[in-house]
Amino acid sequence: MLPASVPTAAPTVELSTNGVGPWQGELPEEAFYDPELLEHGDTRNVIDRYRYWSMAAIVADLDEKRHPFHVAIENWQHDMNIGSIVRSANAFGADTVHIIGRKRWNKRGAMVTDRYQHVLHHADVATFVLWAANEGLPIIAIDNVPGSVLIETFAIPERCVLLFGQEGPGLSDEAIAAADAVLEISQFGSTRSINASAAAAVAMHDWVLQHRFK
Repeated sequence: MLPASVPTAAPTVELSTNGVGPWQGELPEEAFYDPELLEHGDTRNVIDRYRYWSMAAIVADLDEKRHPFHVAIENWQHDMNIGSIVRSANAFGADTVHIIGRKRWNKRGAMVTDRYQHVLHHADVATFVLWAANEGLPIIAIDNVPGSVLIETFAIPERCVLLFGQEGPGLSDEAIAAADAVLEISQFGSTRSINASAAAAVAMHDWVLQHRFK
């Protein structure tokens, strides 16, 4: 039972964006609740369904419903967009985020969603490609390079890895060569490309549209 301060809502609707105070009334006995949050309140950036839940309980619940697509990002120059991509991966229910190259990345943009999102590191493209092959996951690269196909016209496999390059240089030649398909996002303005994290969000949402709303 939710306290009066947490209205019942659809899982994606944020009604308590500023958090909630201590639990009002008789304390619940379910194991997924965190005693400290019940006592002191919950100001985390989580949907209302997860208010007062422990972090471990949230991750366990997400693990039961994650989508079968993965997200991978090349990280040779400590790309500042990775945090935002991790945040979007969490929002769209990606199975796992893969960091290729430099292990360290700026987590500020993730808004602590990395605590709930599985993140794996691969030392180089070859290691990542071997992992994808062993998992039977096709690599779908997103980059506006010669020969790329419009994402709006492409049937993205339900089980796959969406691979993104870093801001500026985009994907490496090795990553492009390893991809099973290379897609680009339609653009209609004067700029040649959109921000890497924005492109990742568009591609993930396109997967959702193809596999959860058709």
